Amino acid sequence: MLSFKSFEQRLFQVNNQNFNEFAISLFRYQAKNNSVYHDYISGLNINIKQVKSIYDIPFLPISFFKQHKIKTERWPEENIYESSGTTGVQASRHFVRDNGLYLVNCERIFKRSYGSLSDYHTLFLLPSYIERGNSSLVAMAQHFIGKSQSEYSGFYLNNYSELVSTIESIRKNSNGKKMLLCGVSFALLELAETLGPDLSDVIIMETGGMKGRRKELIRAELHSILCERLNVPVIHSEYGMTELSSQAYSQGNGKFDTPPWMRILLRDINDPFDLSNNQSGGINVIDLANLSSCAFIETQDLGSINSRGELEILGRFDNSDIRGCNLLI
Repeated sequence: MLSFKSFEQRLFQVNNQNFNEFAISLFRYQAKNNSVYHDYISGLNINIKQVKSIYDIPFLPISFFKQHKIKTERWPEENIYESSGTTGVQASRHFVRDNGLYLVNCERIFKRSYGSLSDYHTLFLLPSYIERGNSSLVAMAQHFIGKSQSEYSGFYLNNYSELVSTIESIRKNSNGKKMLLCGVSFALLELAETLGPDLSDVIIMETGGMKGRRKELIRAELHSILCERLNVPVIHSEYGMTELSSQAYSQGNGKFDTPPWMRILLRDINDPFDLSNNQSGGINVIDLANLSSCAFIETQDLGSINSRGELEILGRFDNSDIRGCNLLI
């Protein structure tokens, strides 16, 4: 019998061979038990039984997370994450059934790309996110800080001098751990411009987002400025959003790697239902970790996929809201 528990037990066993089977099973489960998704599918006159492939699955527009409670079955939420949004814009909400599963998933994805968190001093430069208090990014960062088991790990607002001082202390007492500085784009730029510290021995990871404080830059331009002023060869990136449970990481080449239970499909920019072999277009995300909400989301991001299957984030559709975790073209 299909149930939340049965999907949860199988989630981290998903691979290329069984992805389609798992995704179709979850689709049928959510199409039946998620009232908002069910009504959306019905409005499209789609016969659920005729959906045989992930390319046949209808993707829920991400804007639905602003106006509706996206839940599969009924349950009391353990957490509600909200998007940063902009002033006067309705925030998206992600109702989380099992916050422990959410954090375990985040940790597994990081470990897959970077290794154990206990090997790092994790420093987070996240002004505006910390001030909100209901950010999924902050929740993930708090979890990472705890798992790092480092007295130097922590959050920073606008205290750039303290951040640099902490990094200097780590250099003297690192105990072999690596340093990871993860920050929102505008804060990393301000750090680079105001102090210009030599962070050549630090992994710099941007999460995107100017938050209306700076002119939006394409990712390549942002990375070029940060590399020059922080004296690092590459800038790493995290691609995630409030409505998802999973993240993708880029280790400095602009190409994002997704975990086995997350997959990106590209839709034609003029036909949202055309998912057939597009090398560039609107990003649709299958996040199988979204077990209790909706795993099939049509985002407002633009991307491309190269011959090796690597994802590059290009920007956003012109008429979409500025999102905290992504950059505009």
